[in-house]
Amino acid sequence: MIYLDNAATTLHKPPQVMEAVLHAMITMGNAARGAHGGALEASRTVFGTREKLARLFSCRRADHVVFTANSTEALNIAINGTIHRGDHVISTDCEHNSVLRPLYRLEEERDVELDFVPADRQGRVDYSDFERLMRPNTRAVVCTHCSNLTGNIIDLERISDIAHRHGALLLVDASQTAGTVPIHMEALGVDVLCFTGHKGLMGPQGTGGLCIRPGVEIAPWKVGGSGVHSYDRHHPMEYPTRLEAGTLNSHGIAGLSAALDVILERGVEDIQRAEHALMQRFYEGVRDIPGITVYGDFSVPERCAIVALNIRDYDSSAVSDELTVTYGIATRPGAHCAPRMHKALGTTEQGAVRFSFSFYNTEQEVDAAIAAVRAIAE
Repeated sequence: MIYLDNAATTLHKPPQVMEAVLHAMITMGNAARGAHGGALEASRTVFGTREKLARLFSCRRADHVVFTANSTEALNIAINGTIHRGDHVISTDCEHNSVLRPLYRLEEERDVELDFVPADRQGRVDYSDFERLMRPNTRAVVCTHCSNLTGNIIDLERISDIAHRHGALLLVDASQTAGTVPIHMEALGVDVLCFTGHKGLMGPQGTGGLCIRPGVEIAPWKVGGSGVHSYDRHHPMEYPTRLEAGTLNSHGIAGLSAALDVILERGVEDIQRAEHALMQRFYEGVRDIPGITVYGDFSVPERCAIVALNIRDYDSSAVSDELTVTYGIATRPGAHCAPRMHKALGTTEQGAVRFSFSFYNTEQEVDAAIAAVRAIAE
């Protein structure tokens, strides 16, 4: 199978990841739950992984790296823990439901006011809209770093400048960029960065987290076991324990740690160049095929390695199924948990077929995908 669904999860992991998970499963106890060898090894692995993530994202303090099961959990923690009754929040049409649904729920339950920066037919936003939508009670801008449908990258530095001038936080969904696009939290002005481990970071599913700028207070979304202060009625408020109630996925974190070693050694910039070259090769090969519509802005140099398209008026699921059954190519059709973006693109009914690339893919695989798209279109 030619696997081109890396925006959903990376299938091909570095072999070190599997080795690390297996080693952890036969050696590790529970992190922060004892002083015996197995517990200490788990604690050291967890803390070492925090340090690597802090280095990767230029998060000032490793103890402000918090582990979660995925970016959905991280976003729920960040959104529910910083936004209060009566606050105003700005988001965008580019968002995944991991951002949209927590915000919609707060709109219903806490009378939070929402505004969305619209996207045009190429999935682009107008940055002046962020300024236009600011209010005295604007608490936060919550936005993705990259659309999981179009691959368009959002200029976080411009948004953070606007948000911070108005006293608002910038909460970022980095699900599609963590590990594949350089992220410097301080330079970009990001207050909370939410990420998942199983996509560009090439770690196991069930891993993810938040990187939090020192000084940002996030109320716990869940409370319970912490391994410390067991006689207190209230959950400890020190980071990272504040947001990590319950047993961590230490086995998965060990695999994530091994993946981070590969990324840090190779360099995110090199990974980005390799993936961009594959994406560009595919885009150049399909864009002029009669009957093909490609979505997103390809005129800018920096974007994620995603190409979403449709073939004539064919249902995207039927096209994706044909790619799988006849050509052995894995893609993602449908709505991609991005309803507002599909509405902006005019693809609500048809959906779209998303091709997403990893640096483990090859030019030969890309050329096979181009040939398959051409054959179906013809």
